[in-house]
Amino acid sequence: MAEDEPKPTQLDMPLVLDEDLTKRMRLRVESLKRRGGKRQDGEKLLQLAESVYRVDFIQQQRLQFERWDVLLDKPGKVTITGTSQIWTPDLTNLMTRQLLDPAAIFWLKEDSEAMDWNEADALEFGERLSQLAKIRKVMYFLTTFSEGVEPANLTASVAFSQL
Repeated sequence: MAEDEPKPTQLDMPLVLDEDLTKRMRLRVESLKRRGGKRQDGEKLLQLAESVYRVDFIQQQRLQFERWDVLLDKPGKVTITGTSQIWTPDLTNLMTRQLLDPAAIFWLKEDSEAMDWNEADALEFGERLSQLAKIRKVMYFLTTFSEGVEPANLTASVAFSQL
């Protein structure tokens, strides 16, 4: 009988570079520099090696995290940090308290073809995404590039099974 049961549908949701939001967050940094202003207490300013990515959930649904699919086309490191921020049209500033723990860290070594990652943290982070998918239409990620990689070198998605 178990053979007759339908297999859960697998959903592969890509992390997409949100160029507009990244640009707007960089403009905030430039504006502060020009005016000689200071960031708000607790505000997270976007650094040059950081970009904003998003995952669009098709509908609010019950999902079970399956895996991260992260590829770098050259050696380096990428850190993906989820945010609890739901950006509004006025682009409310990102505050450090809105960054979720743990972050998922992926890297490719010079002499390796296989990606490495901090498995326990990445799995825990993936499980949190399953919970957020029940209530979110969009999930934002602060993605930090280091050791020579940049957005053009990254292909990433999160795989879920639909419950």
